[in-house]
Amino acid sequence: MDVLNVKAASRTYPIYVGEGIRRDINYLLPGSYTSVLIITDEAVSGHYLEDVKEGLDQSRVFTHVIPVGEQAKSVDIFYQLHTKAITCGLDRQSLIIALGGGVVGDAAGFAAATFMRGIDFIQMPTTILAHDSSVGGKVAINHEHGKNLIGNFYPPNAVIYDIQTLHTLNKQEIRSGYAELVKEALLSDADFFHTLMNRNLASLTNNELTEDIMRGIRIKASIVETDEYESGVRTYLNLGHTLGHALEALLGYGKWTHGELVAIGLLFAIRVSEGAYDTNLPLEKLYTWLKTNDYPLELPVIDAETIITKMKLDKKANNASIRMVLLKEVGHPCTDNIDDADLRVHLTSFLDELAKQAKNGG
Repeated sequence: MDVLNVKAASRTYPIYVGEGIRRDINYLLPGSYTSVLIITDEAVSGHYLEDVKEGLDQSRVFTHVIPVGEQAKSVDIFYQLHTKAITCGLDRQSLIIALGGGVVGDAAGFAAATFMRGIDFIQMPTTILAHDSSVGGKVAINHEHGKNLIGNFYPPNAVIYDIQTLHTLNKQEIRSGYAELVKEALLSDADFFHTLMNRNLASLTNNELTEDIMRGIRIKASIVETDEYESGVRTYLNLGHTLGHALEALLGYGKWTHGELVAIGLLFAIRVSEGAYDTNLPLEKLYTWLKTNDYPLELPVIDAETIITKMKLDKKANNASIRMVLLKEVGHPCTDNIDDADLRVHLTSFLDELAKQAKNGG
């Protein structure tokens, strides 16, 4: 089992990564609790919920299952989670366990952050994508006008990551998770980026998966330790997300995965970066890798103005000006304001190129 401690400003917490550790969760708890509420979703509950329950040496263990997908990060589900906590008699010495992907982690984490003004919670990610969202303490629900607009910074008390739970992921979820790993590599590590560009997602070995996830977690943890509340370098973690989040809101949460749209957002951020800084970035290499690994790269027809309007709801927007995370080179991110006229040109050209490449078979 690998152990990494995240030394954030508000608290230090451990990340455990290993195989089968969901069955030994009792030994990894950061304290003793009067009761435990496990929150999971309909996809994960049938696979791993009983394993986690059986691994707990607690007399008061409750469970709650939410729907699958971004639709579960709603104010209705958030209220439902609070109702469950109240009816189960949870108190301030209770624990919430988020067993699932990023949606479960965000929704359960936000419930923990706000129930009785905050109780302990543990992230137990079961997707590759959640290697990113489970570390750093950003918890949130969505608003119909934008993703993660209602939330807080609330670090978990521990992250328990059982690699075995990734074996039940479908190809779409594997693609989604690796998009975030590519993002982290572009931000910090050219060698990691080149390693990922040689990965075939259809034939990943367990060692490759563990190695990639640990490298991604270390990158995320180092950024969070430097800037827990996103006042500086943590903003860089939004690379690819300004366009990706806008597309999620426009296309409907859950119809595409988060990572699939972040992948398109990464291509766009690289393209804007090349124009802004007259630099040569691995745009074609990334596009080819995405295409080879069956990422969907053909968007439905959406007007550029509609996308720009939605991008202005992004959390990084300043006085309705769009602020994007860009790259001067791999491993050297920055942020820059992009005015509407330039953005319109970049976005229109980018969408046209995606459509043309899709028509020509990539």
